[in-house]
Amino acid sequence: MQTSSSHLETRAVHGGMAGVRESGSHVPVIDFSTTNPLGDVESGGASYEELATGHDLGDGRSAVYQRLWQPGVARFEESLAGLEGTEGAVAFASGMAALAATLIATASAGRPHVVAVRPLYGGTDHVLASGLLGTEVTWTDTAGIAAAVRPETGLVVVETPANPTLELVDIRAVADAAGDVPLLVDNTFATPVLQRPVEHGATLVLHSATKYLGGHGDVMGGVVAGDQAWVERLRQVRALTGGLLHPMAAYLLHRGLRTLPLRVRAQQATAALLAERLLTHPAVAHVRYPGLPGQDPSGLLGRQLEGAGSIIAIELAGGYAAAARFTESCELITHAVSLGGVDSLVQHPASLTHRPVAGEAKPGAGIVRLAIGLEHIDDLTDDLMSALDRAAELDCLDSAPNEFAERELIEEH
Repeated sequence: MQTSSSHLETRAVHGGMAGVRESGSHVPVIDFSTTNPLGDVESGGASYEELATGHDLGDGRSAVYQRLWQPGVARFEESLAGLEGTEGAVAFASGMAALAATLIATASAGRPHVVAVRPLYGGTDHVLASGLLGTEVTWTDTAGIAAAVRPETGLVVVETPANPTLELVDIRAVADAAGDVPLLVDNTFATPVLQRPVEHGATLVLHSATKYLGGHGDVMGGVVAGDQAWVERLRQVRALTGGLLHPMAAYLLHRGLRTLPLRVRAQQATAALLAERLLTHPAVAHVRYPGLPGQDPSGLLGRQLEGAGSIIAIELAGGYAAAARFTESCELITHAVSLGGVDSLVQHPASLTHRPVAGEAKPGAGIVRLAIGLEHIDDLTDDLMSALDRAAELDCLDSAPNEFAERELIEEH
């Protein structure tokens, strides 16, 4: 059954399911075929050309080869596009593969300049700064986007809420400043449950599907949603470069979408309460969470965002030493990178995901990122408060953090 329901929960359950019941199954069948039988030589060649140039699989045509088209991948793409409200989506082996394909498509079209607003996920920052994929980046804040755009600018890149410190970006204002330049919004933290960037002027929506879309920490993938022209360009890049999503990963990601609204809202409810509780501990200098008073100065919650999400960044009063002690003292919460799964994770961004980021854009050494899962709030509170008590035992709480000394410590670790 396929549905055009206006309710996101219903679309999440039934998206990408067209033809499944008619085939005699209740859930999609996983097709692992790497190659597919062809008809006559002429039709086989026509199918290959259509798929290799980014077009849809025509009725009655052979899928030819898994690198060109795969039914489970197409189901996941259709479902995600339905949630984001776009004409289509293209899935990749990872979030970075999805970003890389977008940058390749941009540079190969003769517009290699990218305007980007920090903070961004560390991997995104790193690949843009490196110029590895043939792009040149201009870093700016949101107020400087219009001035930074040049004739050869092919993309404006923002992330909101931003990784790891949760700054919010007004997508409509950025889209207006970008003008005719396509705007890519990394929507990994919010998911389409809380934010649908194309409704506010974005051209492309990027997800590390490894995170909330999969939701269980057991599958890796990435996806870009956008209009049909972009979908065809990205499919062509994927076909030529081979950054395809495996059929099993596609199955797990499609399954993850079916519970996405429930998971995201439950995790958000816990995070909102935890953010308030964390404010009360003396080892915490600052809690960064968009739902707290004063942290949404542009009034984006309720207008652009339907909720503050389930990521919290806390800044420890004792700087790097306290942050390290806190992170290593959590017991229920796992010390690991990533986010969006059913279990809670904690990590120190400056020494991990944002380690390659330039010094002026690196997160503060006292900042720790929490990704809240589905555990009971009281158990999470006990674990966090106990770890904060351990951090407070350090003698560094009375002195102001030395930013440069802390960065040296990070490099040593």
